[in-house]
Amino acid sequence: MGTVIPLSDASRRPRSWQVATALIIAINVLVFFRELVGGNAFVEQWAAVPAMIVSGHGWITILTAMFMHAGWMHILGNMVFLWAFGPAVEDAMGHVRHVIFYLIGGVVAMAVQIAASPTSTVPTLGASGAIAAVMGAFLVMYPRDEIRSVLIILFFVRIARIPAVLLIGVWFLIQLFNAGQVANVQTGGVAYMAHVGGFIFGAATARIWRRKEA
Repeated sequence: MGTVIPLSDASRRPRSWQVATALIIAINVLVFFRELVGGNAFVEQWAAVPAMIVSGHGWITILTAMFMHAGWMHILGNMVFLWAFGPAVEDAMGHVRHVIFYLIGGVVAMAVQIAASPTSTVPTLGASGAIAAVMGAFLVMYPRDEIRSVLIILFFVRIARIPAVLLIGVWFLIQLFNAGQVANVQTGGVAYMAHVGGFIFGAATARIWRRKEA
């Protein structure tokens, strides 16, 4: 049994400090602490429930839900992935474009998840759909880069440089294989369709968002 934790792009350094990525992470952390204080009532108010959105209620939650998380491991995992791939994408797009791209990617991801399970009453929340869009853009922009990662296989742990096309490609195949799982349960789970939708959006539009000089 093994896992890979991406840390950073080992093939390049951003040309400037990545303000937008840091800001997005900060907002996610602040909202998470607000969740801890507000409890279930806060989650129920601001998480996206597909059935409610389809019925015309709670549209704002499509946006707010992408800054919420279900627990410590959820937010830590998402923020690690965002910090690994976000800086290089932001460097290519610019600060403002990156924020807009991230938000639209998250909305598209959530819309795909809702379309896949329109009758679900399970609250959907998390930044992973937007981060999937960032990963899709990264793969298109820098397929030959290597990602500095923590490789864990049972009790064996080491730092390795893994080609982006392999790391992200395998990740996407896993999401694709599991797509539709949440639509078949009412007790929660991973929103795989959101991951797939966000990733495809990011990969398909990456070159449109990229600055000419990047």
